[in-house]
Amino acid sequence: MSAIDPITGLPEEVGSFEDLAKETQLIVVSTQKRKFGKTHTVIEGIDEKEIDLKDLTRRFKVMFATAGSMKEGIIDLHGDFSRDVRDRLIELGFPRDRIQGRM
Repeated sequence: MSAIDPITGLPEEVGSFEDLAKETQLIVVSTQKRKFGKTHTVIEGIDEKEIDLKDLTRRFKVMFATAGSMKEGIIDLHGDFSRDVRDRLIELGFPRDRIQGRM
C-alpha cells in the first residue's frame, strides 16, 4: 500500500504538489524591445504562490548565461531566449499546450 501525502491527500506516486500546480499554469512567453534596442524575454502567467519563481529565474539565468530579474510574478531575461525558454519549461515539467507565445 502506498503512502499518502499529508498536504494533498493523494498517493505519493501521483507526484508533488508542484507537479500538480504546473498542470494548471497558463504561461505566456514574449519578447519586448527596450532602451537602446535591447531585447528582453518576458515570462508571465506562472503563479508565484505555487511555483518557486526565484529558483526558476535563477535556473534560467544560469542556463542562458544572462542577466535577469523577477518582479511581481514576471520573469525578465536580458536577450531573446523565447524559443529556448519554451523548450526548457517543457523539460522542467510544464505541459506543452499550456505555453503560449512565439515558438
